[in-house]
Amino acid sequence: MTKFIFVTGGVISSLGKGITSASIGKILESRLLKVTLMKLDPYINVDPGTMNPYQHGEVYVTEDGAETDLDLGHYERFISSPMTKFNNVTTGQIYNAVISRERRGDYLGKTIQVIPHITNEIKERIKKVAEVSCADIVIIEIGGTVGDIESLPFLEAARQFTLDKGRENVLYVHVTLVPYIKCSQEIKTKPTQHSVGTLREIGIQPDVLICRTEKPLTAELKDKISLFCNVAKETVIEARDVESIYQVPLVFKEQVLDEIILSHFKLISKFSELKEWEKNVIEKAINPKKKVCIALVGKYIALQDAYKSIYEALSHAGIHNDAKIEIRKIDSEDLEKANAKEVFEGACGILVPGGFGYRGIEGKIKAIRFSRENKIPFLGLCLGMQCAVIEFARTCCGLKDANSTEFRPKTKYPVISLLEEQKKIKDLGGTMRLGAYPCKIKNNTAAFRVYGKNLVLERHRHRYEFNNKYKKLFQEKGMVFSGVYQKNNLAEIVEVKGHPYFIAVQFHPEFKSKPDYSHPLFREFIKAALKLAV
Repeated sequence: MTKFIFVTGGVISSLGKGITSASIGKILESRLLKVTLMKLDPYINVDPGTMNPYQHGEVYVTEDGAETDLDLGHYERFISSPMTKFNNVTTGQIYNAVISRERRGDYLGKTIQVIPHITNEIKERIKKVAEVSCADIVIIEIGGTVGDIESLPFLEAARQFTLDKGRENVLYVHVTLVPYIKCSQEIKTKPTQHSVGTLREIGIQPDVLICRTEKPLTAELKDKISLFCNVAKETVIEARDVESIYQVPLVFKEQVLDEIILSHFKLISKFSELKEWEKNVIEKAINPKKKVCIALVGKYIALQDAYKSIYEALSHAGIHNDAKIEIRKIDSEDLEKANAKEVFEGACGILVPGGFGYRGIEGKIKAIRFSRENKIPFLGLCLGMQCAVIEFARTCCGLKDANSTEFRPKTKYPVISLLEEQKKIKDLGGTMRLGAYPCKIKNNTAAFRVYGKNLVLERHRHRYEFNNKYKKLFQEKGMVFSGVYQKNNLAEIVEVKGHPYFIAVQFHPEFKSKPDYSHPLFREFIKAALKLAV
């Protein structure tokens, strides 16, 4: 029978429930158990696809085209099981499904209520993940904090799971804050006591407490937390900040969290010390021999989570190349009025990520021109590719007013435009080109040297495409279309001849990078940047 672990959070948000869940998944997967993870998001949006990045952070895209919470990115980076549209559920999806059934008359005239109809739908979604994944253990992270009105139906569904599956098949992990008060030099357990108290009022008794703390927890403090929160002392797990998030599984492993979980579930599995993870990931992440500065020119740099997967993919490339990556965050809107030479002084690589809307676009184009003309390694992602095309059209092809119809619908030279089928779409949510598409790579190109093969699957999230009307002109001026989606003859990868590394892609390679497997495009980008750093 599948086992279920529910991960909740208390006191404040941003305590790291996603990293906690992914790390638990990692240590259990190392014990040769099949693990999958799930995120329950309490917002009423159907998915985060239409949210502003400053509101929600990055939208993570799965292989099957679901727009999901960024925590699914953490899940895929830590464990081997792929995430799908079933692994992220929102309040919007739950209510939409229940109301649709009610309108069809499926409930035979019954009064529709939060309990049991909404909670039953939540439980069915969790069971669906277990069924589809065939996992031994499903880890379910509940978004928000205990006490939030929005999270109550999810917490109630989690409570009911013990009735459906039996207490021996369900385990509750609560992530909480144990703050250090500097003025009195004391560690306070009261916030944790109140958080657990609120959880118990809902009907959930946590089995494990993950205590986020700046200072070490003494035996006396653990005894106090154990007594007042009604948990065994050994299940009070200390979780201090670490240099790399990829150390967290080792922190949990040292405190035998995997053994605690297996004991609760009465499971026996092969012992593992995560030696390969420690050697190939942690040691290189913490003690790199080289250093390189990468300039990231984006629209949403004020929020760390807006480009989460890109930062992690750069980190993975650093691990592979034994280098520390110093990321210089540059606001593309500010760059429009700045001196590019001064801004990029000391940067050995320039990365332009995705985004939507005209704000800051001219700054991105300015950065791309600087990298192309000064032979600085460049990597463009999604909108970064579209900006690279616009810059090349204006500077190299003589199309002075070239633009995207997203920014200038009446532009004289629409080098980036909507496909005919996209022009008919009115709803914004879930209507882009989403998920994995095959890309055919040409021989004797930089892209082929990077990938080492002719066919790859990469994830997309965009609406606008390169306008093939201009393809011949671009080729004549030195742009190479090295990757194509053959079915619709869409440009996927472009590169510039005679440049040490100038590759721009219409997809999002950052979504397929892992700490123990750096994505080839990021890996080779950093390798090229390191040559300039010498």
